[in-house]
Amino acid sequence: MAALPLAVLLATAVAACGEKQVSTTPASSAPEHRTTATQQPTPKASPSPSVASVGDTLTLTGDESEKVAVTVVKVVDPAAGNDEFSSPDSGKRFVAVQFRLKNVGSKVFDDAPDNDAKVKDAQGQQFDPSFLDTSAGPGFGGSVTLPSGDSGLGFINFEVPATAKITKIQFTLNSGFANDVGQWNVP
Repeated sequence: MAALPLAVLLATAVAACGEKQVSTTPASSAPEHRTTATQQPTPKASPSPSVASVGDTLTLTGDESEKVAVTVVKVVDPAAGNDEFSSPDSGKRFVAVQFRLKNVGSKVFDDAPDNDAKVKDAQGQQFDPSFLDTSAGPGFGGSVTLPSGDSGLGFINFEVPATAKITKIQFTLNSGFANDVGQWNVP
């Protein structure tokens, strides 16, 4: 008889582990360029419920209780290849998204941001990062290690069909395996 309650408890725990939650409510609605080291971001008016857009910050939680404030700083679309060896395939273009990651938790954040990001188009197609460089700016260099309070800034590049209209950006900690998914709308 004791095995039945244990089985129910285990089934509930397994089901809860697989549930993803999409966060779209900004922690701060101020564009990145409107803050200084001594000022707090000034929230902008937004309709309720709030949906994150480029410039907004979402605080995401990882599987090991990491907490990272993620800001989509800007989107460069189209982005040019960094050199003659970095060009999109025929019928495709590069889109570069600049992210600011700030560790707002008490644990060290150690991850590969290129594994955490995806873009979606108006048709619902999802695209993973490209590992080719663009001239938009520097990337994260593979992985980041951020102690509490530290931040990192870098571009993540995507190769998408030339006709795709990118409408959403997603970011999920722990190489995309955490349950907390941040989502930003692209105008």
